[in-house]
Amino acid sequence: MKVLIACEYSGTVRQAFSDLGHDAISCDLLPTDKPGEHYQGDVFDIINDGFDLMVAHPPCTFLTNAGVVHLHKDPKRWLQLFDGAEFFKKLLNADIPKKCIENPIMHKYAKRLIGDVRQSQVVQPWMFGHKEQKATCLWLDGLPKLTETENVKDEMMLLPKNQIQRLHYLPPSTDRWKLRSTTYQGIANAMASQWG
Repeated sequence: MKVLIACEYSGTVRQAFSDLGHDAISCDLLPTDKPGEHYQGDVFDIINDGFDLMVAHPPCTFLTNAGVVHLHKDPKRWLQLFDGAEFFKKLLNADIPKKCIENPIMHKYAKRLIGDVRQSQVVQPWMFGHKEQKATCLWLDGLPKLTETENVKDEMMLLPKNQIQRLHYLPPSTDRWKLRSTTYQGIANAMASQWG
């Protein structure tokens, strides 16, 4: 299967598909962190190259519910919200038979801009073997919902809050955004095995 992993610098999802024998390529404005097929540039340069499946991780900074408070503090962010919503919609409407668009829970303004397209599923890392909590929404087209592979919620709930929500409690750093945006390996493996 020819697979496009859009907006992924880490190579995590791309590698999960490649490891199962798929012709997978990641695409991002940044160089990839893992060796492998990667197009550094605009995803719309290659989106019409005959892909069977796309898993896209569009930037969420201006769409996520966690950042909605900043819209009211900085009026410039509204323009970035409009751009982010338009980019998300273009990926959602791409002419690829099977698609997954991934993003955190959105705020009401982003939902209005994207239209009446509700997420198909919300997954958590603890459903796929990671003792952490981070709600991730999936907008699915032509794909089944992911089935959890290793539920570790009970073990996770025994951990301190700063471990359960590790990404939320990361200290400020130059690569904090990268750590927060990388797909959990268990979720990447489930995508590749269940959708590939």
